[in-house]
Amino acid sequence: MPKRISVIQHHELDELETRYRQAKDSVERSQYQIVWLLRSGKTTEEVSEVTGYSLRWIRVIAKRYNELGSEGIGDRRHQNPGTVTLIDEVQQAQLLQAMETPTPDGGIWNGPRVAGWMSQVLDRPIYPQRGWEFLKRWEHRLCVPRPEHYCSDPIEHY
Repeated sequence: MPKRISVIQHHELDELETRYRQAKDSVERSQYQIVWLLRSGKTTEEVSEVTGYSLRWIRVIAKRYNELGSEGIGDRRHQNPGTVTLIDEVQQAQLLQAMETPTPDGGIWNGPRVAGWMSQVLDRPIYPQRGWEFLKRWEHRLCVPRPEHYCSDPIEHY
C-alpha cells in the first residue's frame, strides 16, 4: 500500500476546500486542491491522477504547506528577482561610452570585443556570448556597410 503524505492541519478540511473553490489564481487553486486532497486521505498517486501534477511536485507543495501554511501556497515566480547582471549601471554606462569610440584594435564592437572589455573591468574571463547578449539587450547594430559586388560600378549607384 502506498505511503500517504502527512499534511499539518493549518486549516480545517472544509476551509481548505473553500479556499480551493474560491481561489482566483489557477496556480493557487491547484495547490490548494492538492493539499485538500492529501488532507482528505488520498495517496500521492491518486492526487497525481486527479490534478495532473507529478509525484515530486506534489511532495514539494505538501512540504511547503507544512512549513509555511497558506504562505507556502501560490505562484512564486513573480517574487524571483533573477540573477544579478555581470556589470552594474556605472560600468554599463562606461561600456556604452567606450562603444562610441573605435575599438583598440580598430575593428567594430562585437560580442567578443565587448566580452574582452568586460573581462578587463571585472578582472576575470567573460565568455564572448555574454558580450553578444549585452549588445542584443541594447539593440546595438553592427555598423558595417553592405557588401558590393566586385564588378559593380560605384558611380552608377548614386
